[in-house]
Formats: sequence, structure tokens, C-alpha cells
Amino acid sequence: MTSLHGNLSGNQRRKMKSAARLYAVQALFQMEHSAQTVEAVRAEFLDHRFGATYDGEEMLDGDIELFETVVEGAVNYQASIDQMTDRALVAKWPLGRIDPTLRALFRAAGAELNGKETPPKVVITEYVDVARAFFPDGKEPQFVNAVLDHMAREIQPEAF
Repeated sequence: MTSLHGNLSGNQRRKMKSAARLYAVQALFQMEHSAQTVEAVRAEFLDHRFGATYDGEEMLDGDIELFETVVEGAVNYQASIDQMTDRALVAKWPLGRIDPTLRALFRAAGAELNGKETPPKVVITEYVDVARAFFPDGKEPQFVNAVLDHMAREIQPEAF
């Protein structure tokens, strides 16, 4: 059986996975704010975002399988991921007070950490990069790093 991405370089595959993570965070954010179903948001992203062109800029093709796995995992296990995120946050900052983009990011990362297919340190690095894309000048990337480190150690302590 040949892989869908068999003819792509490792670098192209990494870029597609990174794009899928960014899209997953956007999709989860959109679902929270629009009350759309996971099916509706998934269809919109696959039909209109993956490889689309905006203002002459071609959007990266994302890794569709990773996108779907992360979004579905975040939706199906949202309660347990949110509880884990709450434990990783300092007491003064319950998840409800966190920026909705960060909430979506923690849910996506939590889903990927729970899946245990990607090494936790890679998941952390990737989602810190996603945080940088949304908050290029803020302290959010360091905050994301700290919270995800705590979550990853809870889920996969043997990896550290």
C-alpha cells in the first residue's frame, strides 16, 4: 500500500502537518464561536481552506488525516482535555478565562498528546509555533509551552 504522501519530501510532510495543526485550532475556535457541528466545520475547511488561494496567497495543503484526527479527538475528549488543561493552569486562570484561541489550541494539542502517535516534545514545539502564528509579539508562546509541558508530562511521563 503506498502512502498518500509517499512522493513528498520529509520537509513537505512536516509543513503539511504544521498546516493541519493550525487549521485544527482555527476549526475548533470557529466551532466554539458559531455553534457549528464538527461535520460542518470539517467540510468547510476541507473544501475551502486546504490548498485554497486568498488574495493571491496559496494556503498550504494540510495533512487531512491529522486535521481530522485532532479535531475529532478534541471534540470527543473535550471534557477530559479541558480538565487536564485546568490542572496545568495556575489556579487564578481557569480555562474559561483563557483567550478562546488558546483554549482551541490547548484542546487540539491535548487531542494530539492523547493520541500518542507524535512524540510529546514534537507536539509541544508544533503548538508553540501555532501560538507564535496567532500571537507573534506576545507572551502566549511561552505560556503555551509551560501549559503543554505540564499536560504532556501528565499524559506521557515516560517520554521525559
